[in-house]
Amino acid sequence: MRQAFHELVIATRGRGLVEITGAVEQWITANHFRDGLLTLHLRHTSASLLIQENADPDVRRDLDAFFARLVRDGDPLFRHTAEGDDDMAAHIRTALTAVNLSLPLQAGRLALGTWQGVYLWEHRTRPHSRRVQLHFIGE
Repeated sequence: MRQAFHELVIATRGRGLVEITGAVEQWITANHFRDGLLTLHLRHTSASLLIQENADPDVRRDLDAFFARLVRDGDPLFRHTAEGDDDMAAHIRTALTAVNLSLPLQAGRLALGTWQGVYLWEHRTRPHSRRVQLHFIGE
């Protein structure tokens, strides 16, 4: 049994999805991991992780549009606006999604479907530097 940790630092351009599948796969390949479980944990409260369609960019645009309608920036309901109108909206978007993912690794490859990719979803309007902790356990 083998165990390893790594941290990815992802620069975002502001609100939107950033595919991180390639960076995760590079770490797996560099360490010659074969079979096991990879856990990803995002160390922030205003962004999230998800597995999503990676072929058609309209999917990502539609997700952003839906969340913009669901959780509006600057909603007068929100009291927490210390960092701007998008502050509380970003926290709610994170609460509705996830900051952790668990992915099986089989024969050195992530067990993703044909059109699936791993994404960091930035919920703030300004660019940020986000940290994703990776934890592998297996062979």
